[in-house]
Amino acid sequence: MTLPRPSKIVCVGRNYLEHARELGNEVPERPLLFFKPPSALITNGEAIVLPRESGRVEHEGEIAVVIGRRARHVTEDQALRYVAAYAPLNDVTARDLQKTDGQWARAKGFDTFCPLGEPVPAEAIDPRELEVVCRVNGEERQRGRASQMAFPIPVLIAYISGIMTLEPGDVIATGTPAGVGPLQPGDRVEVEVPGLGVLSNPVREP
Repeated sequence: MTLPRPSKIVCVGRNYLEHARELGNEVPERPLLFFKPPSALITNGEAIVLPRESGRVEHEGEIAVVIGRRARHVTEDQALRYVAAYAPLNDVTARDLQKTDGQWARAKGFDTFCPLGEPVPAEAIDPRELEVVCRVNGEERQRGRASQMAFPIPVLIAYISGIMTLEPGDVIATGTPAGVGPLQPGDRVEVEVPGLGVLSNPVREP
């Protein structure tokens, strides 16, 4: 499926209760948003490069929403009409830098820190039934269902479109379930959204 390159990647933090707890945080009262730059994007098979600046880089398997048409002040009831596709995504994070910087731009924004799988058209997909699984070297690390999100996908689209215009091709990363963990050189990390495919990326040093 061919879609425009995103003008922005809008990510949602702490959208699964158990993940918030594993990092010592509470689920926020409203969606917690941050950005990844489009320059962080890589595709299936490309390598995640561990930056020299970080001593702990972690995987975060997620369900990605790809916007199909311009959305501004969309209601929750209308929200899914603006979705073109869904895909697996890995919100790769330099966890040590996230903790020390006080904001997340550097920790989330390195080149190769946003692997995105092949988008699958949204027709006939019920996003409430989607699940995400993350494996490292074949070992399952994360598993979560969209039904467990604190803020479901229609709520996220409505909330974000009330702040900023979502353009065709823009990506929403909907949050990660519990089980995040470190990546090492030589690892292979897979993010699967069953029914949509598997995103697989090797990990290497610079």
